[in-house]
Amino acid sequence: MEKFPENFLFGAAISSHQTEGGCHNNWSEWELKNCIELAASSSSMSHIYSGRSFKEEAFDKKNYISGQGVDHYNKFAEDFSMAKEIGLNALRFSIEWSRIEPEEGKWDNNELKHYCKVIEELKKNHIEPFVTIWHWTLPLWLSAKGGVTARDFPFYFERLSARITETFKGMVKFYITINEPEIFSLNSYFLGKWPPQKKGIISYLNSMNKLKKAHLVSYDAIKNIDRTASVGAALNMTSFEAHSFVGYIFKYFAKKFWNDFFIEKVKDRMDFIGLNYYFHRSFLFKDKSPKNYSDMGWELYPAGISIVLEELKSYGKPIYITENGLADCEDKYRGWYIKEVLKNVLNSIESGVDVRGYFHWSLMDNFEWDKGFWPKFGLIDVDRKTMKRNIRSSAFIYRDIIERGFR
Repeated sequence: MEKFPENFLFGAAISSHQTEGGCHNNWSEWELKNCIELAASSSSMSHIYSGRSFKEEAFDKKNYISGQGVDHYNKFAEDFSMAKEIGLNALRFSIEWSRIEPEEGKWDNNELKHYCKVIEELKKNHIEPFVTIWHWTLPLWLSAKGGVTARDFPFYFERLSARITETFKGMVKFYITINEPEIFSLNSYFLGKWPPQKKGIISYLNSMNKLKKAHLVSYDAIKNIDRTASVGAALNMTSFEAHSFVGYIFKYFAKKFWNDFFIEKVKDRMDFIGLNYYFHRSFLFKDKSPKNYSDMGWELYPAGISIVLEELKSYGKPIYITENGLADCEDKYRGWYIKEVLKNVLNSIESGVDVRGYFHWSLMDNFEWDKGFWPKFGLIDVDRKTMKRNIRSSAFIYRDIIERGFR
């Protein structure tokens, strides 16, 4: 029997805008303006929707408005009780900036107290909280100033980080400053898909540079207030493989641009590395190997996580897999995928990689940004008409691994 180290953290991850409901920020405003266009553009993904039970939902404009989300703001105690039933001992969640600083420099203490209650509820269930300071949404006042690329964005981010740390000192050990700066910058400032829908390499690099500075000042702010805190960032990294000389050239530059770009700039101010793993890219001109795909059309390649973990080993930092999961409305592949990914994680640990935790994305079904509610990522199914929760069968496969390891 193979088991994980005794203190290994098994968790799940969520974010505020995607689950809480009732958010009023730059994203909620953008959704209202773009929901009709998003519903119409979903026809371009008909090859993915074909024969799927969520097709009707994907063509409905209401799907693209976050609204009440899955009401996690009010149902967090129930959700954490289910997390405990699954066997989780850690949970990653984010703070909604627009709630706690709805106006510039004016803090809502009631909302800060709400998040204190969230943390207390986690601890009551013996679940370690991992706090993400920023998961992409912005207060309207900051969006009006230029958002992430505003001149003073690092200052505002430092102030936010300090206020959160002051509030949670003694309650929280782990902070994640920024979630996936590369994914955010790619979609918001290069491809123009997400708000503020800027396009081009210059705007992308500007966004990445501001997020780099924001991480650095956030790290210092947190450590100045709580020297015992462990601080990192959650970075989206792809497993790249090559099988020819030309392929290795492509792999080298792809890895340098995507996996290494941000971490190389902030590695001296990271107590741990947060790895979000979803994507695999093989530089083969004709790759005919059999593959499984998520409902989003993403290739499911569990072995790829070992490739990335081995690359991260050189940084000499503890690693937490802060996100890994799939959209799977029929719960067809989730159990298999969790099992195979965790097998690869355990193999990496046994080969000397310092991996200390795994967080599945996500705890419950949620709002998947410009795709809306139709992608079902949750260990817990949510009926959005009644908000009734049900634990999916795959979650019990996860629980079995947590309890027994691999036999």
